[in-house]
Amino acid sequence: MQSGKTLITGGILVDPAQGRHGRFDLLVAAGKIACVSPRLECSNVRVIDAAGKIVLPGFIDLHTHLREPGFEYKETILTGSRAAAAGGFTGITALPNTRPVTDNADTVSFVREAAARAGLVRVWPVGAITLGSAGRELTDMAGLKKAGVVAVSDDGRGVADDRILKKALLLCRRLGLPLLQHCEDESISADGQVHQGAVAERLGLAGLPSAAEEAMLKRDLRLVAETGAALHVMHVSTAGAVELIRSAKQRGLPVTAEVTPHHLLLTDDAVIAYGTMAKMKPPLRTAADREALRKGLVDGTVDAVATDHAPHSEEEKSAGFREAPFGVVGLETAFPLLFTNLVRSGIMTIDQLVTRMSPAPARVLGLPYGTLAPGREADLVIIDPDARKTIDRHRFYSRGKNSPFHGLEVYGLPVLTMVGGRVVMAGGRVTETDEEAEYAGWRL
Repeated sequence: MQSGKTLITGGILVDPAQGRHGRFDLLVAAGKIACVSPRLECSNVRVIDAAGKIVLPGFIDLHTHLREPGFEYKETILTGSRAAAAGGFTGITALPNTRPVTDNADTVSFVREAAARAGLVRVWPVGAITLGSAGRELTDMAGLKKAGVVAVSDDGRGVADDRILKKALLLCRRLGLPLLQHCEDESISADGQVHQGAVAERLGLAGLPSAAEEAMLKRDLRLVAETGAALHVMHVSTAGAVELIRSAKQRGLPVTAEVTPHHLLLTDDAVIAYGTMAKMKPPLRTAADREALRKGLVDGTVDAVATDHAPHSEEEKSAGFREAPFGVVGLETAFPLLFTNLVRSGIMTIDQLVTRMSPAPARVLGLPYGTLAPGREADLVIIDPDARKTIDRHRFYSRGKNSPFHGLEVYGLPVLTMVGGRVVMAGGRVTETDEEAEYAGWRL
């Protein structure tokens, strides 16, 4: 719905950035939140009855692989945007490990134009730190920022050279660009496939030690202390890394961090049950690591949840364990999985989860989203907390079906996603035109 006004009434609004949690009505006009009040009576408006539902600021994903350009058989910007809308995400990043790598203005423009054609959710390009993400020569970060990137990252490869990372941190500080770092010392991780431990030994697979993550993180935090530049740590997976980040924050260092749903919910035992569907990097680790990640997320040591949505083809994931690529998809399952396993179980509150999935990632990227305050963009998701379903990977909008959560029952389903006042998903169906939005209906 592009024009007119929409009244969302009867729902429980959870907007941690504004300290709101209760029954509020929202009036949407001209793509923005026009008014928020316990009771609104308006004429000549389209009404969405959200009684029994939860109204949230749209989720923002710091860590999305859209694969285009170059790997469209895995995912495209359009299919990834559909998956995001279905999962309640109103804004996602586009990581640079494409072909060509997003290390130049032309590729940034390609991503932005493809996202505009898709016309569903906000897609923010992330540029590479080094040319080709090869770790040897810095990109033209000023040019990348001018072209429209919101951050820089070499994504699946940590910048190993101290001198280059220090220069990158200083440049990012000057430009106001977040630097997102994958912490892995490849001299330690080598050809590891799963977490180094009993499961790796049982399966006869090379291990990925926790030390590989922690060694690079220690180095990175030292450079942060030297430069005063901000660092964002991607997909934290170990208890030791959580402690390093906690200590850094206590010392006042400008560091933020994210954790994925799969690291919060699974351990390396899942590799035995799900095979390559549970192969990701960093790997699933021990129950003690999982517990530390959960505690870190609850107490704010870990700032945000990020999906690390990494689609691959069925053929690739069906290869042998050593040959199959790392990665799982997550846009369509993230919120229901975490709501079911962390909120309904009492591990964290709905306010805490929403904070970690919306305003916190927006703050990391320096973007004005993650709240439903009057005057802000009407980017929101409506959740039915009692609705439940069994996850069926074959029904994903994403081209990637690689999920270890297939067959699990979850609660808390997104039933409507709105971006800039336009409904892009209703009743679980992505609506790419106004006509489709009308057809999907407005009764939740």
